[in-house]
Amino acid sequence: MNPDVGVSDVPSGRDEAVSDNLRSEHRRILEVVGVLERILDIGPSAWDLAALDGCLEFFRLFTDACHHGKEEDVLFPELVNHGMPSHQGPIAVMLHEHRIGRALVARMGDGLESLRGESGAGADELETAGREYVELIRAHIMKEDHVLFEMADGLVRGPACQRVCRTYHEICSRRFDGRTHADLEALAERLLAAHPPD
Repeated sequence: MNPDVGVSDVPSGRDEAVSDNLRSEHRRILEVVGVLERILDIGPSAWDLAALDGCLEFFRLFTDACHHGKEEDVLFPELVNHGMPSHQGPIAVMLHEHRIGRALVARMGDGLESLRGESGAGADELETAGREYVELIRAHIMKEDHVLFEMADGLVRGPACQRVCRTYHEICSRRFDGRTHADLEALAERLLAAHPPD
C-alpha cells in the first residue's frame, strides 16, 4: 500500500461508485469547516492563530488542490463526456462556487496576515470571509452530495467508473505544496483534537 494514500482512499473489494471517494473527502472537509467555525465563535481576542493557519492550509491544499482538483480535472469532464453541459446546470454552479471558495480562503489569509501585523487589524475581514466560507462549503457539499453526485453515480458506471476512481487514487498519491494526502489527513486530525466538537 502506498504510505502517502489515506486508508479511506484505497479501493475496497466492493464495486466503487464514482462519488465514493469524493463523498468521503466531503466528510473530512466538513469536520475542518466545523473547526473553523468553533474558532471564530470564540472571538478574536482568543483566536488560536496557529489553528486558523492550519485550517487555511487544509482548505488550500486538501479542499481545493486535491478535492476540487479531482472534480474539475476528472469528474466534471467525464460528466460532460456523458452529455452533461458544462456552461449551465450543476457543473457550472459547482465551478462558480469553487471560485468563490478560493477567493474567500484568500481573504481569510489576508485577514490573518493583517491580524498578525503591527496594527492588529484584519479580524473583521477574517471573520466575515470565514463565516461566508463556512456557509458556502456546507451548502456546496449538500448540493454535490444530493444532486450532482446522485446524477454522476447513475451516469458513470462500469469501466468508466473504474477508470475515474483509479485516477482519484493516483491524485491522492501526489504531493500538494510538498504535503501528502496523509499529511493533510493528519493535519485535520490535529485540528479536530485541538478544537473538538462540543
